[in-house]
Amino acid sequence: MSKNYDPKMHSAEHLLNQAMVSKFGCNRCFSAHINKKKSKCDYNFDRLLTELEIKELQETVNQQIEKDHPIIIDMVTKEAAQEQFNLERVPEKEGLNELRIICIGDYDACPCIGPHVNSTKEIGKFKITTTGFEDGVLRIRFKLL
Repeated sequence: MSKNYDPKMHSAEHLLNQAMVSKFGCNRCFSAHINKKKSKCDYNFDRLLTELEIKELQETVNQQIEKDHPIIIDMVTKEAAQEQFNLERVPEKEGLNELRIICIGDYDACPCIGPHVNSTKEIGKFKITTTGFEDGVLRIRFKLL
């Protein structure tokens, strides 16, 4: 992930990840490139999404944005986080006993070190621009309007 990513776009990425997990039962993205103008997420997946699935996914994210969920930072022990979350993408830091968990209302929670907006309404409108599938990887590109 780029070091200068946009809090709105990064918060939208969390919503997209939860929408993918909820709708398809897959894992969160294994790779993301988050920029202010456009972003992408890569998922281990078995096919390209249909036009209807893309539309439903986009609608799900926008519905969650409209709910105006508060975005809260919780600190939990590393031990507690390991029981609840996949920590593969969390950088290993020696002596780190607590992890930062980003909670988006009751919709999503995951470990994260990046900046976020205070509320989902600050994100704006989410638009999936393109999708692609190659070698077991589904790529979703998106922007905010």
